[in-house]
Amino acid sequence: MGILDIVPAGVLTGENVLKLFQYAKENQFAIPAINVTSSSTANAVLEAARDIKSPIIIQVSQGGSAYYAGKGLPNDKQQASIAGAVAAAHHVRLVAKEYGVPVVMHSDHCAEKLLPWFDGMLKADEEYFKEHQEPLFSSHMLDLSEEPKEKNIATCVEYFKRMAPIGLWLEMEIGITGGEEDGVDNTGVDNSKLYTQPEDIWEVYDALSKVGPNFSIAAPSEMSMHQLFAEAKLGNVKKPLFLVFHGGSGSTKEEIKTAVENGVVKMNVDTDTQFAYLVGIRDFIQKKSGYLQTQVGNPDGADKPNKKFYDPRVWVREGEKTLASRVKEACSDLGNVGT
Repeated sequence: MGILDIVPAGVLTGENVLKLFQYAKENQFAIPAINVTSSSTANAVLEAARDIKSPIIIQVSQGGSAYYAGKGLPNDKQQASIAGAVAAAHHVRLVAKEYGVPVVMHSDHCAEKLLPWFDGMLKADEEYFKEHQEPLFSSHMLDLSEEPKEKNIATCVEYFKRMAPIGLWLEMEIGITGGEEDGVDNTGVDNSKLYTQPEDIWEVYDALSKVGPNFSIAAPSEMSMHQLFAEAKLGNVKKPLFLVFHGGSGSTKEEIKTAVENGVVKMNVDTDTQFAYLVGIRDFIQKKSGYLQTQVGNPDGADKPNKKFYDPRVWVREGEKTLASRVKEACSDLGNVGT
């Protein structure tokens, strides 16, 4: 049996997202979440998932959403980021079924200063729900980890009460990492503040579970102790937490394996896939340099045309191929091949 025996192909929402993550946790695999910035990158991710018969998570960041809409648009009120995220979701919805795999359409980190972006996407979800009885997106992330814990949890509960009735999954983050991500720089933070305690995770679980089951927690610390603490609180429930690992790029295969064993169902991969997309384009341009200097005239002759080399469908496609290969590698690392 595979996941397509449980959920349909295409963008999942509501109960089907829960079924997907439950299946992943029960079968000891996780799903990579790949940041996309264009229809080209989104299609490459879908192609990779189709080739290896695996579910996939496609996500957009606030900056990536603005780029999706177009760098020429103003974004002083997050209008470009809202438009780009909504456009990406509609695009993925339109083509995902053609690739024949289950897809989670997700929005990435949203700090407090970016809440107008979140509000805009949520409005689009509610409008889509009125017409289709499901939200436009599968899930959204709130990253209020820079805020006091009480404010973080209370804000997440407030939004989740609005999200749960229309079938949206909530990913939240508690605790902070020591690097730089989406404009938040924690490189100078004292190490003692970089570890989330099991009690904090339980507080999140206790608050959100009273609203609904469709939520996951990103916590930058040892995963096993959080699961064990929650297990002790709940009794006979094994690995009750849906955990998210945000350090996919650059992590060792052993670290990834350990994360999956401890109930991680989603792993973000962004930096590695960005570079992978470049590699195909870079190598093509370097290899075919003599054919890319002018529209006509190349090493084969002064009158030879170069259109078949400079056509974007040729060189952009090379980036799609190398990106797809890296997505397949991420799926393999997470045990998500043929699932």
